[in-house]
Amino acid sequence: MKINKLIFLLLVGFSTNNVFADEMDEVVVSSAYIDKAASELADPIHIVSGDDIASEATQSLGETLDELLGVSSADYGSAVGQPIIRGMSGTRVKILENGLVNRDVSGLGADHLNDVDMSNVQQIEVVRGPSSLLYTNGTVGGIVNIVDNSIAMKDVERLFKVGAESQSVNDGDSRSFFFQDNVGGDINISFAYKNTSLGNFDVPNGAIMHEEEEHHDEDEDHDDHEEEHEEHEENLGFLANSDFESESFKFGASTTGDWGYLGFSLGSIESLYGIPYHGEGHGHEDHGDEHGDEEEGHDEHEGERIFANTDSEKFDIRGSFNIAGNLVKKVDFFMRDTDYSFTEQHAEEAHEEEHHDEDEDHDEHEGHSEGPTTFTNDAIEAGAIFDFSNSTVSQKFAINFVNEDTSVIGAEAFMTPASRDELTFGYYLSRSFDSFDLDFGVRYDMIDNEGSIVSTHEDEHHDEDEHHDEDEHHDEDEDHDEHEESEVAYYDQAFNNTSIAFNIGRELSDYISLDLGFSSVERAPSTTEMFMNGAHLATARFEVGNVNLNSETSNNIDLTLNMNSGSFFAKATVFMNDVDNYIYLQDETEEEHEEHDEEHEEGHDDHGGLILANYLQQDAELDGYEIEFGNTMDVGSGELTLSFGRDEISGEFSNGGNIPRLNPARNVFKLKYSEDNLMFGLTFKDVEKQNDIGIAETNTDGYQMLNAKLSRSFNLGGQGDLTVSLFGNNLLDEIARNHSSYVKTQVPLPGKNYGIRFNLTF
Repeated sequence: MKINKLIFLLLVGFSTNNVFADEMDEVVVSSAYIDKAASELADPIHIVSGDDIASEATQSLGETLDELLGVSSADYGSAVGQPIIRGMSGTRVKILENGLVNRDVSGLGADHLNDVDMSNVQQIEVVRGPSSLLYTNGTVGGIVNIVDNSIAMKDVERLFKVGAESQSVNDGDSRSFFFQDNVGGDINISFAYKNTSLGNFDVPNGAIMHEEEEHHDEDEDHDDHEEEHEEHEENLGFLANSDFESESFKFGASTTGDWGYLGFSLGSIESLYGIPYHGEGHGHEDHGDEHGDEEEGHDEHEGERIFANTDSEKFDIRGSFNIAGNLVKKVDFFMRDTDYSFTEQHAEEAHEEEHHDEDEDHDEHEGHSEGPTTFTNDAIEAGAIFDFSNSTVSQKFAINFVNEDTSVIGAEAFMTPASRDELTFGYYLSRSFDSFDLDFGVRYDMIDNEGSIVSTHEDEHHDEDEHHDEDEHHDEDEDHDEHEESEVAYYDQAFNNTSIAFNIGRELSDYISLDLGFSSVERAPSTTEMFMNGAHLATARFEVGNVNLNSETSNNIDLTLNMNSGSFFAKATVFMNDVDNYIYLQDETEEEHEEHDEEHEEGHDDHGGLILANYLQQDAELDGYEIEFGNTMDVGSGELTLSFGRDEISGEFSNGGNIPRLNPARNVFKLKYSEDNLMFGLTFKDVEKQNDIGIAETNTDGYQMLNAKLSRSFNLGGQGDLTVSLFGNNLLDEIARNHSSYVKTQVPLPGKNYGIRFNLTF
C-alpha cells in the first residue's frame, strides 16, 4: 500500500511544522555553555520533550530521534539504533547524559547499543554539526544530550509517576516508576526505575533475506531442500534473536541554597538482547564443500541463540557555587565514574537436531567451543566551568579531564586493551551588539592514545600439505595454532587539537532572521580506528586499524533562514562540511575478496575469508540541507498543524567516489491536532532509494513509514492525572531497510506495531 504523496503536498502547500513542539521560549538548553533559551540559540538544534517520549513506544535512541530533520539511525535490530547526525556517526556523535559523555562501548561495534537511561527524561537536546563545540564536548558530527533531574538544581515538590506500556510487534511490555520529594526542606531526593521486556519483533512477509538469495538468479544449482528452507525463512514472520530486556534505576540527592547546589546520583543499567546477525568467515566453516562457496558471508550461526549482556554503573557528583566576586561569578563542577561491561555469548544449539545427520562436522560446530567475549570501559571524567560574565558579555572558561581504559577479552576479541587520556581547555563568549548577536567558542584538546597491535605469522617449518585434507581439518587447525608466532607492537600516539566555532545572528525584519555559523573542529582518531585488528563478526568483516592516522579537521559553514509570521513559519538550513583527513572504513572489492578466498583455500589467508576492511583517510566533502515550513490554524475548538520537512545529504571523497553508508533523502509529513487534553498526531516519512553508493556497497530501496499517536489526559479529581496514549508505527507494514546499517539485508526494520501506554502522575 502506498499513500499518494501529491495529497500531502497539496495539504502542506499552505501549512507545516517540522517538529510539533510547544513554544520553546522558556526551555533552557542545559548542554549549552552559553546561557540562553532554546528560542534564542542560533544553532541547528532540536528539543524533544519528555512528555513526547513518555507517550511513544519504547525503542532505541536512534529510532526515537529518527523523525528529526538531519538525524537518522544506524540500526542493528530493535535494541541497537545509534544516532546519525548529518551523515556523521560513531565517535563523531557523542551521546551525553546531563552534559557528560556516556562512556559505553557503542563506538566499538555496530551491534553495541547506546546504553542510556530513558526512564525519566525531561528533554533530549540534539545539536547538529560541529557547532556543538559551543556546547559541552563538541564534536564534528554533533551531540545528543539526555537530560533528567536526578541531581536537582532547585528545590522540588513531591511527585509520583507510574507508567506501563504494551506493544504488539514484539509482545513487549514496559513498567516504570519515578518519585521525588524534598525532605526536611533541605534535601531533594529522586528515584527512577524502569523494566522493559521486548520479544523477537515481527517483520513483513518476505523481509528476511540472505546473501545467497540476493544471488539466486546467478546460481540455479540449489537443491529442493535449500529452496524450501529459504521459503521457510522468508515466511517466519519474525526476526530471530531480536529480543531486548533492560532494567535500570537511578537515585539522586542534592541540597540547594542561595549559594548554589551540590548533589550526587548513582545509576545502574542491566540489559540482555539478542544479536540478530552474526557473520562468519571460512575459517569457522566445517560444513564441507556443498555449503562452502554458496553460503559465503551467510550467517553461520543462524538459528543459534547469540546474545549480549550489558552492565553499567555510573556515579556522578555535580554542583555549583555562586561566588559573586569581582572576576568569577560562579563555578560549576562535575565528576563521573563509569564502569561498563558488554559480554557477547553463544548458547548451545538445541532445536535443529534434524540437520545433524547431514553433516557430522556440524555437531562439533554447534557446541561452539569459543567462550564469551567481554568488552569493558572504565572511565573517570572531571572538570569545572568558571563563569566570568558581566552585564555586557557572557563568558566562561572550562577545563575537563578524562581517563578511559577499554579492553576486549575473549574468543572473538579483535583489539588489545587500550587507554585514552584527554585534557581540554575551552573559552566561550556570547555578546549582543546593536545589529547582531555573536556566540564564540575555542577549545584546545591534549589527547594521548596508548595501545598495541598483535600480529601472527606461521613458522616457516610448518608443513602446509595437510591443509588440503578435509577429513583432518580440526587436527590441522590445532597444528596450525601450535606453529603460530605472535608479535606485539606498542604505540603511544599523542594529539594536540585546536577547534573554533562562532555563530552570528541578525534580525532582518520583525519576521525574518538570518544565522551564519562557522566552525573548524579537530577530532583525534578513536581507539577503534587506530588499534582494531581482527575479525568483527557482527559486521562480517576483518577490520584493520591504522596507527598512523592523523586528526580529522572539519571546516563547516551553515546558513539558516528563519521566518515566523503569525501562524505561518518556515526554516531552511544549508551546510557544507569540508573534512580534511576524513577517516572511514573501506571494504575490499569483490575481486579482491575472491583473491583472498583463493588464498584461504591454499592456507595463506590471514582473515578467515571475511571481508577485509581497512581504516583509511582522505579529504572529503559533505553538503546538504534541511527545510521545513508550516502553519497552524483553528479547527473547531482546537488547533490543527500540518507540516512538511525534507533533509538531504551527499558526501564525496576528494579523489572521487561516495562516502559509504550515507542515508538517502527523506520527506517528512506531519499532522497534529490538539484540543484541551486531547492530542492526535500523524507522521508520514518517505525515504527515497539510495543509489549514490560507495565502493562494495549495494543500492537500498526506498520505503514509506506511517506512524500515528492518540493521547488523552484525565484529571483524577485534583489527586493527579492519567494520560493514556495509543500509538501505531509502520502502519503500512512496509519492508524497510536503513542504508546505513551494516546488516540492512539480514535485519530489516520491524513490521506493523501498535500499542498502548499509561502514565499516572500524582
